[in-house]
Amino acid sequence: MVMLFESSTIKNITIKNRVMMAPMCMFSVEKEDGIVTPFHLTHYESRALGQVGLIMVEATSVTADGRISPLDLGIWSDEQIEGLHTLTSRIHAHGSTAAIQLGHAGRKAKTNQPAYAPSAVAFSEDEAIPTEMNEEKVTETIDAFKAAALRAKESGFDIIEIHGAHGYLINQFLSPLANTRTDRYGGTREGRYQFLRETITAIQSVFEGPLFVRISAEEYHKDGNTMDDFIYFAKEMKKQGVDLIDVSTGGLVQAPIDVFPGYQVPHAETIKKAAQIKTSAVGLITSGRQAEEILKNQRADFICVGRALLNDPYWPKRAAEELGYVIEAPKPYARGWA
Repeated sequence: MVMLFESSTIKNITIKNRVMMAPMCMFSVEKEDGIVTPFHLTHYESRALGQVGLIMVEATSVTADGRISPLDLGIWSDEQIEGLHTLTSRIHAHGSTAAIQLGHAGRKAKTNQPAYAPSAVAFSEDEAIPTEMNEEKVTETIDAFKAAALRAKESGFDIIEIHGAHGYLINQFLSPLANTRTDRYGGTREGRYQFLRETITAIQSVFEGPLFVRISAEEYHKDGNTMDDFIYFAKEMKKQGVDLIDVSTGGLVQAPIDVFPGYQVPHAETIKKAAQIKTSAVGLITSGRQAEEILKNQRADFICVGRALLNDPYWPKRAAEELGYVIEAPKPYARGWA
């Protein structure tokens, strides 16, 4: 059996294959209102039609002031539910599982409002110093993640992923490079994990489906978190009932990164084995054979495909052909896929 096209059940959700579309910001909202546009419907539905098993919708902001850009999708208002529900309906129509990544940019937010962060530490010398979040703002933001999870449920999403990677708010809380707090949300790694801990608990109080967390398991700085720290975080997430860790790297500080095919896979493998938790692997995974090797050698449980899917919405078909496997064509396309 070709593992890439085996189904997998997590809690109450069966995903038809191990191909996962990576959450990639599209910056395509038209009126800066966070509402789904025709572009989003076409973009995500075409990948579902292309037989991607798990469609992970891009980082969707839980607050208006937490957007990466003014053109981000949003889930901070009930007015955004209708468009998101249409989107999940389109994804489900082709047998794919619909997931959404909930995020807050923290000090990397680019809106007309002040940027908030765990500490008053700028991303770089060229960036403004953010406002340190007091405990009231911390609680308010955790509540925003909870409200967003409830909207995600109402919108028909099967899976929620918390964005704790790429230098955004939760990544900032986790790292000593961005978190210099001395209260219960800072200091030791136990303290730095507290914001994520409370966010997970808040989401689980309103959402019963599978819960993923994306992390950056390498900060590319000598004073950043080590793999031991990430294994600790992963074990804590498992204790809390997180189902899968989506393992990426970088984004917290400006740093050169040696990028090559599969360069982030070892991080997913290490966390999977050390914490005994499901992981997804991402990072220039572009071929079916490459994906199959990762799965067969138990280095990860899902293959997260990003740029290759931007290039080809039918990447699963190409991967299947490379592996000598036939996937069922959407009925209207059967003549062309034969």
